[in-house]
Amino acid sequence: MDRLFIFDTTLRDGEQVPGCQLNTVEKIQVAKQLEALGVDVIEAGFPISSPGDFNSVIEISKAVTWPTICALTRAVEKDIDCAAEALRYAKHKRIHTGIGTSPSHIKYKFNSTPDEIIERAVAAVKYAKRYVEDVEFYAEDAGRTDNEYLARVIDAVTKAGATVCNIPDTTGFRVPNEYQEKIKYLYEHVDAFSAGKSILSTHCHNDLGMATANTVAGVLGGARQVEVTINGIGERAGNTSLEEVAMIFKTHPDLGIETNINTTKIYPTSRMVSSLMNMPVQPNKAIVGRNAFAHSSGIHQDGVLKNVSTYEIMDPKEVGIDDNAIVLTARSGRAALKYRLHVNGVDVDGEKLDKLYESFLKLADKKKEVTDDDILILAGADRAAVANVKLDFLRVSSGTGDVDSIAAIGLDIAGQKFEACATGNGPVDAAISALKQIIHKDMILKEFTIQAISKGSNDMAKVHQSVEYDGRIYYGFGANTDIVQASVEAYIDAINKFKN
Repeated sequence: MDRLFIFDTTLRDGEQVPGCQLNTVEKIQVAKQLEALGVDVIEAGFPISSPGDFNSVIEISKAVTWPTICALTRAVEKDIDCAAEALRYAKHKRIHTGIGTSPSHIKYKFNSTPDEIIERAVAAVKYAKRYVEDVEFYAEDAGRTDNEYLARVIDAVTKAGATVCNIPDTTGFRVPNEYQEKIKYLYEHVDAFSAGKSILSTHCHNDLGMATANTVAGVLGGARQVEVTINGIGERAGNTSLEEVAMIFKTHPDLGIETNINTTKIYPTSRMVSSLMNMPVQPNKAIVGRNAFAHSSGIHQDGVLKNVSTYEIMDPKEVGIDDNAIVLTARSGRAALKYRLHVNGVDVDGEKLDKLYESFLKLADKKKEVTDDDILILAGADRAAVANVKLDFLRVSSGTGDVDSIAAIGLDIAGQKFEACATGNGPVDAAISALKQIIHKDMILKEFTIQAISKGSNDMAKVHQSVEYDGRIYYGFGANTDIVQASVEAYIDAINKFKN
C-alpha cells in the first residue's frame, strides 16, 4: 500500500468563507481535533494577512504535537519572514510559498514573463529554505497552465529544494482525466519525483463539482499528498472534502492507497467544524450528511432490512456515526446531553454544561424531540453571553390585510437598558426598525437567509445575515424556534462585530 499524506487546509482555505471566521481559541479546538483525526499536515493560516492569523499560527504550533504545521505565503520575502516567525514554536514546520503560473496570472496579475516567474519561484523557495527544511511550492492556477511550462517551473523549484509541489486546480476547471494527465506528465518529466526527493500534491476546487474526482484522479496519476477541508468548505463552491477522499480509498483497498485518518472521528470532526463556523452540512452531503445513511424508498428499506450491504457500502460506525437510540427530550438529564454533544465533537463540563442544560430544557419544552443540530446550535450560542449588545426582550404583533406589524424591543448595551417601538412591513422589519432606533448607526441589511434544520412548525430556525456598516460587510448568525427572534439575534450578532 502507498502512503497518501493528508494536508488539511480547513483553518486557512476553508476559513476564507465569508462569515465563517474562527477566533484563536476555536482554531486551536479544531486543530487538536484534526490531530486526533490523524491529519498529517495542518495549514494553520496565512500569517502576513492579519495579526489574528499570525497569532493563530503561533498558538496552534504550541497546541499540536505530531502533525506538521504549515503557514502560507506569497513569493515575497516579507511574507516568508513573517511565516517563519509564526512557526517558531512548531515541532514540525513547513513554509508553503508560491506564485501564479498560468498565462492570465503572468500577464494580468504580475505583468511579468514566464522566465521571470520561474526566477521569482526559485528565489522564494531558496529564501524559505533558510528557515525550514520542509518547503512546499504552489503553482497557482496550475490547472490552466501549459504542462510543458509547468514542468519547467516545478523542475526548477525542486532543484532549489522544494520538498512538496502543489498543483492547484485553482478555478475548479479541469476534468478528471485532464488533471490526472497533468500530474502524470509532471511525475514523468521532473526527476525529483521518481527519485523520491519531492512529492506531488493536489489542491482541487469544486466550482464544477469535480474536486473529489479530480483529487482521486491526481492520486492515481502519481500525487501522494492531497489538500482537503472538512465538509469540503472553502471559497466559492469549496475545496476537496477530506471525508470523501479518506473513505474512497478505505472502501477501495484495491487502489493500493492508505491514509493515516482515523475514520471513526470523521463525523464528530464534521459536526464540530459545522457548529463553530455556523455552516450547516447539506442533508445529502456524502459521508457526513444526515441523509447519508438514510433510506426512504420502500425498495431500499426492504433491501437494507434483509441485508445492509444491499444499499450501504460503508458501516456508519466506520465514520463515527453512532446509531445509539438515545433521544433528547425535556426529560433527558445532563449526562444524556453531554453524551450527545461528545458524539458530535463538542466536549463541555462544569458550569458551561449547566448553562447549556438550562438552554436545552427551555428548547425541549418547545419541541417534542431535540436533534443533534439543535444542541450544536445551543453549544455555539454561548458566544452571545459575552457580547456588548444583548437582547433583553422582544414583543411583536402582526396581522393580515392593512394591519401594520408592531415590535417592541429591549436591549442591554454594556449594562445599560434601552427600549424602542416601531412598525414595519412584517414582524421582522418592525423588529429591526425598532432595533435601529436604539443603535444609531447607518446600517444596511444586504443579505437575509432563513434555514430550517429538519421538519415541523416547532423547528429551530437558523438565520444568516450580512449587514453593511461604514463600507464593510459584517456577518451575523441567530437561531431560535421563533423566526423573528432569530432574525433579531442575527442582526445583533453582526452589530457586535462592528469595528468602531
